[in-house]
Amino acid sequence: MSIHSDASNEELGDELETLGWYHYDLSRHAAEALLLSNGSDGSYLLRNSNEGPGCFALSVRAKDSVKHFHVTRRDHVYAFGFNEFTSLQDFIDHFANQPLLGSDAGTLVVLRSPYPWRVEEPSIYESVRVHTAIQTGRTHNDLVANAPPLGTKEGYLVKQGAIVKNWKQRWFTLTRYELRYFKDKTCAEPIRTLDLRSCSAVQFDYSQDRVNCFCLVFPERTFYLCAKTAVEADEWIKILQWKLSQVRRGR
Repeated sequence: MSIHSDASNEELGDELETLGWYHYDLSRHAAEALLLSNGSDGSYLLRNSNEGPGCFALSVRAKDSVKHFHVTRRDHVYAFGFNEFTSLQDFIDHFANQPLLGSDAGTLVVLRSPYPWRVEEPSIYESVRVHTAIQTGRTHNDLVANAPPLGTKEGYLVKQGAIVKNWKQRWFTLTRYELRYFKDKTCAEPIRTLDLRSCSAVQFDYSQDRVNCFCLVFPERTFYLCAKTAVEADEWIKILQWKLSQVRRGR
């Protein structure tokens, strides 16, 4: 059974590559940030779900919140709500008709516009909101004010030294596939730049005598970092893991 499921998943992944709004393993948290930052009422995207083989989630922006709906695929049939579609094309055609979708809370939203995954991040450190406005033809005023950016992040973390295993606070910035750290927020030149395309894993770490610690595994070294809170550590891990998933997908 597991062999059949793995084969089915691989086949499905190849099929969905043709779908421009399939965001692969974009997390729930990142999907919400993306749609609230750059989307509008009725923007939607499809992503993998962690509920098992053949399970997906349709994330939809409904005014100032994001709703998530189940999509499943069994034996080449896509099931969404009360509807079943016998091919991917039928599934796509259904969304092209801008269907009306209702949530458990009674909220109704028209699926107006798919959010494409092929949106390049800017080459300089800035909010994702700006470049998406340029790409879609909208103005910056059309976007959600003070919405969280998706592809960039910055903040203080405590880093373990390479030779002397002491811990020092450093200012970190994440842009595209580069994670830089500085002596402090006011410094113009980074101490070091890490290329995430060489990173093999990002995960919570419990080997250090510290809380809220996570590590980045590179061929030559594993970097140990600690955040002030568990929530902040989780945010760093999620966005870094999303970056690695984009590298693996060649995006």
